[in-house]
Amino acid sequence: MSDSASKSAKGVMPDTKALEEGPRRADGVSQLYEGNVFDATPEDRRQIGVVSASFLIFNRVIGTGIFATPSTILSLAGSVGLSLFMWVIGTIIAMAGTAVYLEWGTAIPKNGGEKNYLEYVFKKPKFLITCMYASYVMLLGWAASNSVVFGEYILNAADVEVDRWNQRGIGLACISAAFLIHAFALKWGLHLQNFLGVVKLVIIVFVVVCGFVALGGHMKIDNPPHNFRNAFEGTTNSGYGIVMSLYNVIWSFIGYSNANYALSETKNPTRTLKIAAPIAIGSVGVLYMLCNIAYFAAVPREQFLSSGQTVAAVFFGNMFGPRAEKVMSVFVALSAFGNVLSVIFSQGRIVQELGREGVLPLSKFFASNKPLNAPAAGLFEHYIVSIIILLAPPPGDAYNFLVNLISYPLAIINVFVSGGLVYVYFTHKTKFPDWNPGIRATLPVTIFFCLSNMYLVVAPYVPPSAGQSVYEELPYYLHCVVALGIFAAGGIYYLVWAVLLPRLGNYVLVKETVVDADGWSRSVISRLPLAEAEIRQAQWQQEQQHS
Repeated sequence: MSDSASKSAKGVMPDTKALEEGPRRADGVSQLYEGNVFDATPEDRRQIGVVSASFLIFNRVIGTGIFATPSTILSLAGSVGLSLFMWVIGTIIAMAGTAVYLEWGTAIPKNGGEKNYLEYVFKKPKFLITCMYASYVMLLGWAASNSVVFGEYILNAADVEVDRWNQRGIGLACISAAFLIHAFALKWGLHLQNFLGVVKLVIIVFVVVCGFVALGGHMKIDNPPHNFRNAFEGTTNSGYGIVMSLYNVIWSFIGYSNANYALSETKNPTRTLKIAAPIAIGSVGVLYMLCNIAYFAAVPREQFLSSGQTVAAVFFGNMFGPRAEKVMSVFVALSAFGNVLSVIFSQGRIVQELGREGVLPLSKFFASNKPLNAPAAGLFEHYIVSIIILLAPPPGDAYNFLVNLISYPLAIINVFVSGGLVYVYFTHKTKFPDWNPGIRATLPVTIFFCLSNMYLVVAPYVPPSAGQSVYEELPYYLHCVVALGIFAAGGIYYLVWAVLLPRLGNYVLVKETVVDADGWSRSVISRLPLAEAEIRQAQWQQEQQHS
């Protein structure tokens, strides 16, 4: 037996280009570059223009962060001045991240987002990065955090005291409704999602306008706040406080890469992204800053700190009276529900795509669109994980834990996405000679984004000062440990699925890139018996000798 065959017998893919890339079936036009097939979608299937792409980003970014996190950020930052400065820094990081994802998106203009970018750079060990990303997608309940806010604002509107179970019970109802709507009434779900997106925009603009009114002294409280006097008084010197406040700011910007998940459906992706992404993130950054100024103009510091996740409702109570606070609570709850709808919609489809590739256990089940032409299995998986994460944390810590549990692994992903782009910059002449994106983030911006996320990854391990911990009962580092455990689970799955089982089953895993008739490409990972792998390797070697 040949050396390559003996390697195959251990379940290791023979080191040939033919087997590493796998076969490719193309019913549409495709371009092959370094083993990646770029979509050549017919123009009539590209429905997303500049306006739609802008709203894709805008609706995903604006959830409940701007309504729920300012109190936590002020508590961690220690002063109004540093709190506002954190929002400026967060906006700059989000803009840098947008630039990085713009370069990746115009270089690899196909659906899938960061999964494509990670696989493009980190090719070996084969399938390791895919398995770790799959674990990240499958084990994080993104919809849980905003369902907690939904529950808190609904209870605030009903003037009911929040406890562990009534808040989460309403949150559970929120997630359940979102799952059922998208699984069984997809068209109505999309209409509702778009309507609630408009509601979010109206709320924020109204808050900003009211902020200018508050600065003029027109409020329903006897002692107007003076938060802008000595704005930096009380500023923290704790690295933990700074990084955790940044996490909360960045949580409010999550979604700036949302258009990258739908590039196969985007008209002229380079032009569209170049216009849509900066407009969306720039406008959100300005609105967020004005919104915070409005809060500080109308809410005294002590009331601000004690408001928890309901600072927006307190703001309206101070502006228009107690009744307005209850009405505002309902509108913010609707905004939270809109974000839960958006998140469970997109995450369910990412799970489905991983199922279509054959990465997951029960892949056919997760890949299915039956019975109602919706990825019900993928939606259900995210629904179950979100419920578990929703119910697990103790009362008082639920929202902050969920925010940090989402933000921390995202920072890790961003380190590798930006670090991978830095690697491309330094090696493109030898390893990526045809790298030619439509938009360049530039090396300084990419390094800044990478270093920013490295700081966000490392700093949470520094113990907080007394009274600085973001949690009441949980260890300050718990979200970091859980996040690392999620990635470790992906590594363990890789060892079992891609190493151990192929050795025991005498097969190798081959990635096949399929371009459907509509021009959309997808990867399918299949099992190839060793005998067939050896035949294919021999054929490839013969072709190389005659070429």
